[in-house]
Amino acid sequence: MAEMVVIRPLVSLLKEKVSSCLVEQYKVMKGMEEQRDSLARKLPAILDVIEDAQKGASRPGVAAWLEALKNVSYEAIDVFDEFKYEALRRDAKKKGHYNKLGMDVISLFPSRNPIVFRYRMSKKLSKVVRTMDVLVRQMNDFGFTQRQQVTPSMQWRQTDSIMIDSDKDIVSRSRNEEKEKIIKILVEQEGNGGLMVLPIVGMGGLGKTTFVQLIYNEPQVKEHFSLQRWCCVSDDFDIGNIARNICHSQEKNHEKALQDLQKELSGQRYLIVLDDVWNRDADKWGKLLTCLKQGGRGSTILTTTRDAEVARVMTMGVPGAYNLEKLGNKYMKEIIQSRAFRVQKPNSDELDVIVDKIVDRCVGSPLAAKAFGSMLSTKTSMQEWKDILVKSNICNEKTEILPILKLSYDDLPPHMKQCFAFCALFPKDYPINVERLIQLWMAHDFIPAREEDNPDMVGKEIFNDLAWRSFFQDVEQAPPPTGYYVRRPKFRYIMVCKIHDLMHDVALSVMGKECATIVNMPDMKSFINPTRHLFISYREIHTHLDGMLKKQSPTLQTLLYTDPYTYVSPPRLSKHNSLRAMQLCRLRKLPIRPRHLQYIRYLNFSNNWWIKKLPEEISLLYNLLTMDVSDCDSLCRLPNAMKYMKNLRHIYTGGCESLECMPPDLGQLTSLQTLTFFVVGSSSSCSNVSELENINLVGELELTGLENVTEAQAKAASLGSKEKLTHLSLEWNSGGPEELVQDCHAKVLDALKPHGGLEMLRIVNYKGRGAPTWMKELSLFQQHLTELHLVGCTLCTDFPEFSHLRALQILHLIKVDKLQSMCSKMAYVEFPALKKLQLHDLESFESWVATPGKEELSFPVLEEIDIRNCPKLTSLPGPPKVKVVKLNEDMAQLSLSLITSTRYMSSLSVLKLSVRDSETTLELDQNHELSISVIKITGCCFLFTSSPLQPVVGIWKWFGQLQKLKISRCDALIHWPEEEFLSLISLKELIIVLCSNIIGRAQVNGTATQARDQLLPQLTKLEIRHCKSLTELFVLPRSITYICIRGCPNFQCLWGRGTGDTESINLQVEHGNDLTPTSVSEKPGNNYLPCLDTLFIMGSDKLAMLRNLPPSLKNLSIYHCPELRSISGNLDQLVDVSIGGCNKLDSPDWGNLPALEDFGLLNCKRLTSLPGNLGNYSALRRVLVKYCPAINMKPLYKHLPQRRESLEYYDLSHAHSSDPVEALAHEQTFWEPPALYFWRFRMVRCDEWRPL
Repeated sequence: MAEMVVIRPLVSLLKEKVSSCLVEQYKVMKGMEEQRDSLARKLPAILDVIEDAQKGASRPGVAAWLEALKNVSYEAIDVFDEFKYEALRRDAKKKGHYNKLGMDVISLFPSRNPIVFRYRMSKKLSKVVRTMDVLVRQMNDFGFTQRQQVTPSMQWRQTDSIMIDSDKDIVSRSRNEEKEKIIKILVEQEGNGGLMVLPIVGMGGLGKTTFVQLIYNEPQVKEHFSLQRWCCVSDDFDIGNIARNICHSQEKNHEKALQDLQKELSGQRYLIVLDDVWNRDADKWGKLLTCLKQGGRGSTILTTTRDAEVARVMTMGVPGAYNLEKLGNKYMKEIIQSRAFRVQKPNSDELDVIVDKIVDRCVGSPLAAKAFGSMLSTKTSMQEWKDILVKSNICNEKTEILPILKLSYDDLPPHMKQCFAFCALFPKDYPINVERLIQLWMAHDFIPAREEDNPDMVGKEIFNDLAWRSFFQDVEQAPPPTGYYVRRPKFRYIMVCKIHDLMHDVALSVMGKECATIVNMPDMKSFINPTRHLFISYREIHTHLDGMLKKQSPTLQTLLYTDPYTYVSPPRLSKHNSLRAMQLCRLRKLPIRPRHLQYIRYLNFSNNWWIKKLPEEISLLYNLLTMDVSDCDSLCRLPNAMKYMKNLRHIYTGGCESLECMPPDLGQLTSLQTLTFFVVGSSSSCSNVSELENINLVGELELTGLENVTEAQAKAASLGSKEKLTHLSLEWNSGGPEELVQDCHAKVLDALKPHGGLEMLRIVNYKGRGAPTWMKELSLFQQHLTELHLVGCTLCTDFPEFSHLRALQILHLIKVDKLQSMCSKMAYVEFPALKKLQLHDLESFESWVATPGKEELSFPVLEEIDIRNCPKLTSLPGPPKVKVVKLNEDMAQLSLSLITSTRYMSSLSVLKLSVRDSETTLELDQNHELSISVIKITGCCFLFTSSPLQPVVGIWKWFGQLQKLKISRCDALIHWPEEEFLSLISLKELIIVLCSNIIGRAQVNGTATQARDQLLPQLTKLEIRHCKSLTELFVLPRSITYICIRGCPNFQCLWGRGTGDTESINLQVEHGNDLTPTSVSEKPGNNYLPCLDTLFIMGSDKLAMLRNLPPSLKNLSIYHCPELRSISGNLDQLVDVSIGGCNKLDSPDWGNLPALEDFGLLNCKRLTSLPGNLGNYSALRRVLVKYCPAINMKPLYKHLPQRRESLEYYDLSHAHSSDPVEALAHEQTFWEPPALYFWRFRMVRCDEWRPL
């Protein structure tokens, strides 16, 4: 039984707990000393024979003995953890905790009468001792041999970074010839036309992923392809997930994700890597391939796989897959020696012979070479090297390298085995947050105690050691998460890692049924009890979670539910008394009962927006080490009695925008090292910053509410002594009398002097006149500060010399009213590292240097400039590498100077600017082509003709490579600008917003407009919003896949009247009030737009019919169209139907709809037929019907029993209800997760809808 290898660290942990000093100190085992001593005597003897027992696990009865030992060890650990909790409880009670809680909270906790407690625990301990006695007798009967565990030496060990860099260099040199061969194939593919799919095939651990990474990151490849994407596929070939990963999309709906993929790739020459593919299903691959074929000429897909059959299924456009060669012995030996020895290799022929023989065992696998080299580095004698060589005899080409990796695992110290085996909990290719992983190890007591170091440091050492041994890979700093669910921006990067899939297999072989991972429906159905560690990232499980946990055995120790998008009902945890770590997102209330969670050490309730207050009884969780409530937007208070939670080390409160203050006496938590967001309250019952004096914080700290801080308190905070603090934000929230505020703010900021190793500094709403003296000290921040934000410093007149911050990469200056220039000196000044510069609302800023002269500022590596509302600024610096420029409102002169500067325009890829002056005109060079891919403009009337007779502006001829264009508030845009847009041959996305004068398609003196495929030939997405004069659409290319018209009250015709186009179809309309049936073609078999797959209509009060919908349509959504009466078309490919508030819709001609997966009907009073009512709903996954009193439900009821197992969601309650008051109330609340979250819409107000 392979999983038995985790027993030794388990028994070692029990041995430590039995001898706990804390348990002795509070006499919680009074009367049970004899039983405790009995265990203390037996455990060392058991530890001595475990290794021999595991080697003989195949003997009759031994495996059962090991299993029994494991189970009783877990049981005993629970018992001693309960003793520890009782000791902590008595300590807190002695200090007055219970007196402050009140009887209403205390009553929630089990009786702690000393006599009752002693009786109950004595029974539990006696049971453990009796079981252990039996196991010891059986141990003696088996006659196991005692084997002492040898602590590995680190004498020949080399440093992590040097080793990893050395490995990459060796692999890069060894694969250079093969890399050049593949790059040549990729580059030459452009002339072959169609899509190429080239699989890279090789055994596990051969370095396929590393090889493709070398190709992917090659400058020649980056230059050749306009779009590059990397997607880890692994075991689960879910085409929706693959599409989401490629597009970086959060779209939940399967078909919508595929549409997003098509839009992303449309017309682009792309390179996509699908890493670690196992799928042999040609149908699945074919469906994904249909979307992938939307790319431009020369597009390529590289895949990596171990399976030759997978490669055969996927190969396209090449004769066959590429079989990656095994790494040459020369390079394999280099890898092993670089790992095994220090910088200088010992001069030993015998060692060389051993290395040569081990190279043969590695069968050309770099991963095996790293594993062997790491093992050998811990061996200090020749005999140990020879022993490794003997053990490696089990490895050959037939077994491949898995035995080597298991051998490497067996060579780990016991605690490291336990730490790595736990990682079997995570899915393959899952990006693991290293900081949180270490905290989970701590929660389970996997990290051995070491007096001189705290457990976080020891955990980091363990992680680094495992990464150095290649148990972890792809260790990197990732940007902090962003998105709709992240309320407050975060600044500190997080370290993440992954596990090679073969190493993951090793962890799974160790843990067996101890871990369960649910990422899809099959995982949920195959879930086996019992398990101790459960990881869930399957979004549709929210309706099943509680029921599944009810069936789960009470041995559960880890519950991680990681989906931040879907609401879940709070699970009942009363039976799960052994939980050590729990993460539950998106709860409406917390499942907290301290009597059930007394062992808990890791508690993650982040992204729970509904929670306003944490229950006071959380302070009874004395074992808690980590508490994460980040991005709980409504949370206003933490438990008052948190000072009694002495073991707390990490409190994550970032993004808790409603938090009013911190609980009192927080400074008593001297073990605390993470406190991300500290709110200084005005009440005397709140903690002030002086509580931070004895807390050695690490990482990031946001201090807000500094208007409530005095100079003395700020000095007492002693920020300068916190040398491990890297990111600091200082924020004031309110003012007062100006003179008093100025003096107070200046003194407080001066007293909050941080240490010089700070990497990010942010100061918000500071009202002092001068910068603090410590900001002007050149030596303080010169070497380390990479990011500086000054926001709302409206009165400050004395600023530091920003150019002295030589390491500065990001500089944001916002609402700094008195700032006039970036530099006060006239001499040449350079910002050598600055990459991003943001200047917003600087009313006095007028020049880059204070005194105009010949010399100016230099920004040699600046990539992005963002300037908004700096009315006096008339020029831009001349950076040679700038790629992104954003010039917002009231920057007309600067915008015009930018457009006329070919020096700037030639290097840009993204341009955002605003010019409101409608009288402005420009003389421009019309024979200049730029590489800009994204333009967002506001106003800029000079870019368009104000009437059909006015000459065309030539600037549009510059933008042949433009892919995305957004036009806002341009009053000069009246007709469809065909002449201007004729040059936009690469445009894929066009958005027009708040252009109040645009009426529709252009028509000059009655002449015909441009041919359909001549104008915007690659356009896939058109969106027009809130253009009140729009009456008709314009000629669109056949490439269009998505159209949205929203908030256009005068919209009347779909394609324009009098165009002579007999193939027009209905499209997505929102608030189009004058649409009439006469504008709709009745011609059957409409192929006008053969690629259109999404039709969304909303708020069109006079829309009466939708006929001849195109056969390509897959998504139909219609809302708030009270006059809509009929729908028809060839809809065999329709996948998703959502209709709401269409009270005159009667009997649409749906057809069979064989592909229908999702449909929702809401408040359609006359609707009689269901979508797909002529079919059998074979593909149906989700369904909702409400407030449709005339609906005929029989076709659905007929097939529902057969489909119930495959349905992920259904709600048919109130299907025939017609109560308008109830319906209205339901509309206002129902469009929120989880009930209709999968429809991707939420009701903001009863008359306004918006997509999430």
